Amino acid sequence: MFLVLLMPRTEPKASPRLIQAGSRMIAGLLFSVLTIVLSSCSLLPMGPMPQTPGEPDSAMVSGVPFFAQDELQCGPAALAMALNWSGIAVQPSDLSPEVYSPGLKGSLQSSLIGSARRHGRVAYPITGSEALLAEVSAGHPVIVLVNLSFFWYPKWHYAVVIGYDQQQGEVILHSGLTAREVLSSRVFMNLWRRGEYWGLLVLPPDRLPVTGEEVAWLAAVSGLEKTGQRRAAAIGYATALERWKTSFAAWMGLGNSRYRLHDLEGSAEAFHQATLLEPENGMAFNNLAHVLAEQGKRQEALAAAQRAVDLGGSSLDTFRQTLEEIMQK
Repeated sequence: MFLVLLMPRTEPKASPRLIQAGSRMIAGLLFSVLTIVLSSCSLLPMGPMPQTPGEPDSAMVSGVPFFAQDELQCGPAALAMALNWSGIAVQPSDLSPEVYSPGLKGSLQSSLIGSARRHGRVAYPITGSEALLAEVSAGHPVIVLVNLSFFWYPKWHYAVVIGYDQQQGEVILHSGLTAREVLSSRVFMNLWRRGEYWGLLVLPPDRLPVTGEEVAWLAAVSGLEKTGQRRAAAIGYATALERWKTSFAAWMGLGNSRYRLHDLEGSAEAFHQATLLEPENGMAFNNLAHVLAEQGKRQEALAAAQRAVDLGGSSLDTFRQTLEEIMQK
């Protein structure tokens, strides 16, 4: 029998094939913000940071350690600061093999994201000053990419924003060799603008961004599954449901993650909730049938599998295979 996995179209099908509901919606969102960028690494001047009335006048994130970077190692240093804040004890030298590319003499944004995932953390990209101020005021450090030189001769650098003061027009960062470096918001925004206002949150899977959006969070959590962080992914999907209680994709993701963790009861409950949310969607019934069959609940499994076949859709052949195998048991 088959659980159907709805994976991004660029990836091979997994076996057993579970439907990863919602992944067609979220596939590609994470990497749409990833440009091939190198880091080269100390700080320089155009528009100030816009005032954000809804946020406190000032904020400072606590518990962010400082690691002075070695030459060209601002990527590993910035990621190590964010990971340690999130509860993962790690040194920049531990991350360098994962993040730093000697051939490029720098670190790609995608490498930081991949490394954060491998350590069981949700890598959630953000963009723009409003999101930056909101996350910092919520106690979340933000890795930022800035260009310390010119558009035509870039000198890329990663730093960690840990605070701001809107009244003073200042941004506070751990950067390069300097802890708690204070920049005018005008200078910071000019440097950050050259990096297209790209920022990255590195969060425990049970901690949502205050500016988080459902599809983007689920995309970030699905990245944990791809690195084998199944337990963290399950927590991430469950966390999504605390805010988006009627998210079909989150219930499906939770069912899939629990299944891979051999939590059949929890998986069946998640797929059951998905069937209640979208009773005309055969994917949830197919996956529920598979789990019920493994639990030895043959009659319930047959009913769910038949319902999936009756509903049909693009995965009808798989639904039929699931029903056939349950009937043959």
